[in-house]
Amino acid sequence: MFPEYRDLITQLKTTDSHFLTVYEKHNELDQRIRNMESGIEPATHLVIEALKKEKLALKDELYQILRKASA
Repeated sequence: MFPEYRDLITQLKTTDSHFLTVYEKHNELDQRIRNMESGIEPATHLVIEALKKEKLALKDELYQILRKASA
């Protein structure tokens, strides 16, 4: 995710607690969605879609933080 910001992501994970919280939540959702899609964790299509929307919103927030921090 965002390879062009790899160094900045590493920096923000140690210096910005809000960024770290959002980053970890995004990664947790990503893992849950993968588990649900592969049948490891039961879920309906609607639940998966809702989680994907939440994950996308978190990704958008991360991107905004990265853009602001890199300016």
